Amino acid sequence: MTIELKEQERIDDLQRGGYGIIQNREKFCFGMDAVLLSGFARVEEGESVLDLGTGTGIIPILLKAKTRGKHFTGLEIQPDMVDMAGRSVAYNHLEKEISIVQGDIREASRLFGLASFDVVTSNPPYMKAAGGLENPDRTRAVARHEVLCTLEDVVRETAAVLRPGGRFYLVHRPARLAEIICELRRYRLEPKRLRMVHPFAGRDANMVLIEAVRGGGPHMKVEPPVIVFQSPGVYTEEIREKYGY
Repeated sequence: MTIELKEQERIDDLQRGGYGIIQNREKFCFGMDAVLLSGFARVEEGESVLDLGTGTGIIPILLKAKTRGKHFTGLEIQPDMVDMAGRSVAYNHLEKEISIVQGDIREASRLFGLASFDVVTSNPPYMKAAGGLENPDRTRAVARHEVLCTLEDVVRETAAVLRPGGRFYLVHRPARLAEIICELRRYRLEPKRLRMVHPFAGRDANMVLIEAVRGGGPHMKVEPPVIVFQSPGVYTEEIREKYGY
């Protein structure tokens, strides 16, 4: 299928199912956090999935490649990213399995209805709007800073659209872990699994992966950490085998 590529766009091979994704190096390209989240998330056969803040659509496409979920929906507020994600879906002939919807995370429960998904995933902005140096590029700023939504917005809307017993998968920064757990429990999303991600063995964690269950009981398993690199530029065996790098 012929897909129009705009200026500065390219198609990257995802090394999964023959799928590719359109990216623009001048805007925002997916990173290891999205790849790790897609591997951490558990999607059972026949389940429906919502990805909040889907960006290029990377997480729905990877989850389609890795799981037997029935349908995947990506919600994104930025029109240019919605267009790019939609063209990636078409490029991969996944229009029946993946829907890209333009809309505000803060209105997810109004857009989709209450208790309408089995699984929710999110790779949200990590930095508060008032913290850090905000990127002057609007697309990157929205992706990295809480300009258009906050952590609470993501958690609140997740709790609303998840079915009872549904699962939420989040990747974020360890520095905000206490805040994350407090927000999850505030909205009755009980943390069940936690995994730290370290760039190298012996280095501080720079990401955290969390699974929470709507209405789950108070018991959380802390899993062994993920080590991304064994040496500069060389991925660990787990990253190569599990994620195809």
